[in-house]
Amino acid sequence: MKAAISSLISSNNLTLHHSSSILSRSSLLRLRPLSLPPSFFTPLPTKLNTNPFGFYQKSQISSTNFSSVMASSYKPEQARVPPALPLPAPPLTKFKIGLCQLSVTPDKERNIAHARKAIEEAAEKGAKLVVLPEIWNSPYSNDSFPVYAEDIDAGGDASPSTAMLSEVSRLLKITIVGGSIPERSGDRLYNTCSIFGSDGELKAKHRKIHLFDIDIPGKITFIESKTLTAGQTPTIVDTDVGRIGIGICYDLRFQELAMIYAARGAHLLCYPGAFNMTTGPLHWELLQRARAVDNQLYVATCSPARDTGAGYVAWGHSTLVGPFGEVLATTEHEEAIIIAEIDYSLVELRRTNLPLQKQRRGDLYQLVDVQRLNSE
Repeated sequence: MKAAISSLISSNNLTLHHSSSILSRSSLLRLRPLSLPPSFFTPLPTKLNTNPFGFYQKSQISSTNFSSVMASSYKPEQARVPPALPLPAPPLTKFKIGLCQLSVTPDKERNIAHARKAIEEAAEKGAKLVVLPEIWNSPYSNDSFPVYAEDIDAGGDASPSTAMLSEVSRLLKITIVGGSIPERSGDRLYNTCSIFGSDGELKAKHRKIHLFDIDIPGKITFIESKTLTAGQTPTIVDTDVGRIGIGICYDLRFQELAMIYAARGAHLLCYPGAFNMTTGPLHWELLQRARAVDNQLYVATCSPARDTGAGYVAWGHSTLVGPFGEVLATTEHEEAIIIAEIDYSLVELRRTNLPLQKQRRGDLYQLVDVQRLNSE
């Protein structure tokens, strides 16, 4: 047993973390004894082979088999509760996405017409999925939200913004992730994203789950909860361009939501968002790439264009990130329409390259999808 432990340490299978690059002798003496399960010391199964000279020699059974045995003891399927769903076959493997980074003004009618024109231009360039920014029909302010809010469920004249999205998605036969607008429902206001299918039907609504309440002294203070109510439901929707998980801006910061979407079989996460000039330069791209690489799927974000004269100044930089964390397309802060290709075969490839789903430690940690669990 001592020999086994000595061999383990010398072969670098044990990594010692210390503040200094060189461990002193006294530090080594203070190390606690290894605490390893009894099964660790069980000899590997062996088989006898004959070499060219007729002598018998022992050889270890492949490390691949041993790894699979160890992986099963880690219970990776239990790391998600309920267990993760298999990635569904998408309706198509490749398609173009359009991210419309729009300027927003106090003129609501102009904003609606401007968004429609951008959607039409993206579709002309081949986009089968078009994404709009967060709060694209209204200035981003607590004073504006109640004034510009629409009753999405009533539709028609009660919601001219979503009526336009429904019509244009049907006419162009595209899927639209309609950014977000202030929504009025009874006596409450929400920051809401509407998703329309290529038939013009409203397929889902996502009400921003995590409200943007922050205070960075001398930089930015914004309290969305002064006027808005937080949504209560994660939103994942099957569309003509695959299974999409939806978040809005501040939702991007919460990895648990993205993990739930991945466990529900999402191919793509879409986050309409308006990061600001303080957090944007530091966190916007970082968070997108983190959500993509952690969950091995595509992440698309769409921001308003920057208006330095506005009360809230957006960072811009709408972006598409691939399942390996690579930035596939982005822009600066001006108005722009980004057209980029999504290839879902890369999701399977990266999950084969790095089989994280099979390597999770369900014996040590779990992520619980409360909504799915309660629905079973």
